[in-house]
Amino acid sequence: MSTSSLIATDPEGYEFPRSKLRTLQDPSKIPLVVVACGSYSPVTYLHLRMFEIAYDALRDQGVYEVLGGYFSPVSDMYSKPGLAPASHRIEMCQRAVETSSWIMVDTWEPKQSSYQRTATVLDHFHEQLNGPDSPSGGRGILLPDGSRTEIRVMLLAGGDLIQSFAVPNLWATADLNHILGKYGCVIIERTGADVHDFLLSNDSLHQHRKKVIVCKQYIHNDINSTKIRLFIRRGMSIKYLLPDRVVDYIHEHKLYLPDSK
Repeated sequence: MSTSSLIATDPEGYEFPRSKLRTLQDPSKIPLVVVACGSYSPVTYLHLRMFEIAYDALRDQGVYEVLGGYFSPVSDMYSKPGLAPASHRIEMCQRAVETSSWIMVDTWEPKQSSYQRTATVLDHFHEQLNGPDSPSGGRGILLPDGSRTEIRVMLLAGGDLIQSFAVPNLWATADLNHILGKYGCVIIERTGADVHDFLLSNDSLHQHRKKVIVCKQYIHNDINSTKIRLFIRRGMSIKYLLPDRVVDYIHEHKLYLPDSK
C-alpha cells in the first residue's frame, strides 16, 4: 500500500524461520516461496486454505517447486479497526500452522515499530533467502551439481487484494510495479471479486499479467476475520471456522470482546 514506512531493521533477537523450508527436488523447476501479508486478526481456515490452493495450482503449472510458505502479519502501526496486538496475532498464526509441514510465520514485519509496505516486506524475504547475509551466502538454494540458484518470492493473496489495487491512492504505482514486476502474485479467487476483470482494467496488473497466477476455489470459502470478530462480540460460536488451538487462545485471552483492545 502507499502508506510510507520508515527504514526497517531486524528486531532484537529476530531469526528468520527456516525449519520447514524444503530442499529442491527437481533442479529443472523454479524454487519458490509464497508470502501472505495481512492482518490475521484472527487467522482463519480460509487463510490456511489459500496456501494449499496455491500449492496445488503452482504444482500443476509444472514450472515451480514450492519450498515453503510464510504468514507475515502486519505490525500494530497498521492501525486497522479490530486489530489485536501483534503478539497475539503472531501466536495465533503459530498455532494455526503447527500441523503444517511447509507453512511458517515470520515475525519481522509484525515486530516493526512502523508500518512496512508490502513491497518492502517482499524485499525482506528476498534478502533473507538470497541476500549476502543469508545462510547460503547470497546464492539461494544448492542444486545437485553444486551450483546455486535464487529462490523466487511471490505474494499470495485473495481476490479482494486485486480489488484494492484499483482504489485511488491506496497503492503507489511504483510499489505495484515492484511487487508484480520483480516478484509476481498468486491470487486466490474470492466470491464477488472478478479477478480477470481487474487484470484487464488495472494498468499495472495488465502490464505484469504474465506474473499473476489466478487460482480457482473449487470449494468456495468465504470465512473472514471481520465476521469472526463480530461473532465473538455477539457471544456466538466460532468453532470450526478456525483451528481449535486458535479458538482456545482467543477465549483464553478474551480477545475481540466489547471491552478488549
